[in-house]
Amino acid sequence: MQISFVGLLICAGILVIGYYCRAPLIIGLIVSLAFGATAVMTLSAIGGSSPLIYTFFAALLITAVVSRRRMWRDLGHVFGKIRPVWVLTGLMLYAMVGAWLFPRFFAGQTSVFVQAAMRRGVIEAPLAPVSGNITQTGYFVLGGLTAIALCVLLLHENRLESIRRGFLLWCSVHVVFGLLDLLGKVAGAGDILSPIRTASYAMLTEVIENGFWRITGAASEASSFGGGSLVCLSFCYVYWRKTKSRVAQALAFLLLILLLLSTSSVAYVGLAVLSIPVALSISWSFLSGRMDKDEILIIALLALAAVTVLAIVQYDEEFFAPFVHLIDSMVLNKASSASGQERAYWNIKSLQAFVETGGLGVGLGSSRASSWPIAVASQLGLVGGVMMVTLLLVILRGMGSLKGHIDPETNAVVSSVQACALGSVAAGSLGAGSADPGMIFFIALAVISTSRVNARKSRDATIRTIQLGQPEPLAYRPATH
Repeated sequence: MQISFVGLLICAGILVIGYYCRAPLIIGLIVSLAFGATAVMTLSAIGGSSPLIYTFFAALLITAVVSRRRMWRDLGHVFGKIRPVWVLTGLMLYAMVGAWLFPRFFAGQTSVFVQAAMRRGVIEAPLAPVSGNITQTGYFVLGGLTAIALCVLLLHENRLESIRRGFLLWCSVHVVFGLLDLLGKVAGAGDILSPIRTASYAMLTEVIENGFWRITGAASEASSFGGGSLVCLSFCYVYWRKTKSRVAQALAFLLLILLLLSTSSVAYVGLAVLSIPVALSISWSFLSGRMDKDEILIIALLALAAVTVLAIVQYDEEFFAPFVHLIDSMVLNKASSASGQERAYWNIKSLQAFVETGGLGVGLGSSRASSWPIAVASQLGLVGGVMMVTLLLVILRGMGSLKGHIDPETNAVVSSVQACALGSVAAGSLGAGSADPGMIFFIALAVISTSRVNARKSRDATIRTIQLGQPEPLAYRPATH
């Protein structure tokens, strides 16, 4: 095991910031997600895996909750009031058993893609136990335990302000690293963020695509940075629309610019997908005659951009040729490229492994896919997939009909975290290789689940107040919606 002193130094700095904001563990966990290539250590005993610094904060958070004096009572409340936690616990147990059992039970009966020795590329090999069974399962269980720990903290204490600050700080750090990386490359200084890239991953940080530098920020490659930009943009956009926050508005604008310059096909396709509900929302506001000034601003900026593009084309028809070639190579013809065909083959082999194991799966970490839903099917099988879909539906539902029983700020934070998680799922569906949905998914699950419990408390208290104030039973009162 090799300790990363740079990683520990960054962890200490984040802890200081979190302490200043009066929530060192929650804010530290969220902000640490901006460091996508900074490891806290390298574990040579299990294939050279290098846990990122967010695992350090997740472990600290879990330890803090476990050491609480009323830990067992708090856990009882969580399991008694939040039913999705039972599903999450069952999924963690299934993933751990499957990661050990299935690669041995189905050994040699199907072939999968796995990480090559020394983490240099991906190779096809017969199914067998690999180090990924340990590392990927460890990350997945760590995420699940973090969600339960957050449920303990959020269920009885109002810590959503810490969640809000953590996400805004994360987005700010992501923007700063993106701008620094871009300016360093444009100025000819190369990868100026290389000192903080201590993970053992392959670092594709100095790559030019059709004349454009690929922005990587603090991540290991442009696709990871683009996916992170998409996730942060989802949070900032929704929070801006809900609260009219100028900070969130400025961050959303900068994130959109960085996303467009990232040269990431995941970011481009993900942005197109997430733009659909935005367009539908604005269209509905227009048709119902309830457009606000922010929606008018969005339409005005889009119109100005369209007019500017047309004017430039009239002046110089070849001005946008490099951009057209970039979009053509990174999006339109991506599937026909060697990389696209290789990743498509990964998905085909993953689906084939699902069939050849009778729908049980090959075990978490046993294979590599290029889409999160396919990875879930191939690694967790039908049973694990159903449990994962159940948790995803909890996030998709959000507050639902209970949003009327929480204050506007709480609703804004919960809705923004929900959008962030859905952005993460969208990015993962376009390029993730593991069934692990990521830490954002688990954080959102905890935030939404506990907020629903607190909203139900508020609703029930309101009903009791009405009952005490009315002579007739509640059953005779007309329903109000």
